Amino acid sequence: MTTPPLAAVAPIPFLGMKLNEGVVRGHMLTFYLACYATIMLATFVPATQPFLLDQVLGMERSRQGVASGNLNFWGEIVIIVTVGLWGGLSDRFGRRAVTSMGFALIAAGALLYGLARDIGGLYLARGVYAAGIAAVSTMLITLMADYVSNNSRGKATGLLGVMNGLGAMTAALFLLRLPAIFQGRGFSAEQSAIATYGLMAAITALIALAMYFGLRRGQAHSSDERAPILRQLREGIAEARRPLIALAYASSFVARGNLAVVGTFFTLWASVYGTQELGMSAAEAVSKGGAVVAISYAASLISAPVFGIMTDRLNRTTALAVTLAIGAVGYGSTYFVDDPFSLGTIACLILIGMAEVGCIITSGVLIAEQAPDRLRGSIVGLFTLSGAIGILIASVVGGYLFDHWLKTGPFVFFGAISALVCVWAIAVRMRHA
Repeated sequence: MTTPPLAAVAPIPFLGMKLNEGVVRGHMLTFYLACYATIMLATFVPATQPFLLDQVLGMERSRQGVASGNLNFWGEIVIIVTVGLWGGLSDRFGRRAVTSMGFALIAAGALLYGLARDIGGLYLARGVYAAGIAAVSTMLITLMADYVSNNSRGKATGLLGVMNGLGAMTAALFLLRLPAIFQGRGFSAEQSAIATYGLMAAITALIALAMYFGLRRGQAHSSDERAPILRQLREGIAEARRPLIALAYASSFVARGNLAVVGTFFTLWASVYGTQELGMSAAEAVSKGGAVVAISYAASLISAPVFGIMTDRLNRTTALAVTLAIGAVGYGSTYFVDDPFSLGTIACLILIGMAEVGCIITSGVLIAEQAPDRLRGSIVGLFTLSGAIGILIASVVGGYLFDHWLKTGPFVFFGAISALVCVWAIAVRMRHA
């Protein structure tokens, strides 16, 4: 009897997904831990900024919208400068090394946040944190494409959305309460900041170690298959001439911009409204705002599997258009509300939560499907770069609209952007039907 070759052995399944060769369940568990931790940290840091600006730095509330936008702006400049580098380095040195380094940088940035006592200190902290977010965000979609076969990526990205929802809810329901908890135990505002961010830095450092020991070892390609980094980046930019790649880049602009709008401006809105209208402290208002925005993240959590299944069963451009339409309605409807704690706002946040996770899933699957293996790291890096530009635009324009027009101005603005990209997706779908 002839023994079948090793290549004929069926790959190990994971929750109904077909994994690529060499990927085991431990790699997938570590990958989904990264998904959970990334969104938890991406939610926590911007959402706690109003507490720092108000009670630690003592900044006037009329300046906090622009200040928050500027912090995001310079953070995204760091992402724009580094994101292509991370993608290229991951193709050369492996996904594990870049992912571990990313979480280590986030831990350092969180510690610097707790120590900052002026706006310059916050800029430094935001820059270090942003470099880490750039590395980790680039790796998530890259790892998903490396680990899961194409016909299971909708389901895999749906579970990614579930972990994102759990991470965001952890931040909103528990982590945003930390400053108020420490203050309730007699800590000063400065001491609460050190305790809050120091604790998060320690947790993030442990996650960095988990990435190093839990992700698959080795490089994605052998050295004779790799082009130089600058050439890969040029080729990745050239891929934008393909309509579906260009659409995927635009959808990343919306998906990441969505996260910036909610993560930065909702808790700032809650902080301003709570302190001015309800007589709360900034820490209490941020905590209450976190409880409200958790409803949005719960909607993300519940709807993520639906979007994952939809992405596998429908044309992926069609699925993307659906999520963009939901976002346009959810964000645009905030024009009609002025109380961040009202039922009308909660209804908008439910739609926004669905749109956020839906756009992340559909755009991620689309780029993973369209990116050639040899250029995958670099193309996903540029995909993340487009998202960074989305956050940059959301931060600058949103901050100005928050201070000079409506507190919901950043949301309304991104509703209009979502509508425009939705029309683009429909046009591409009709042309390439």
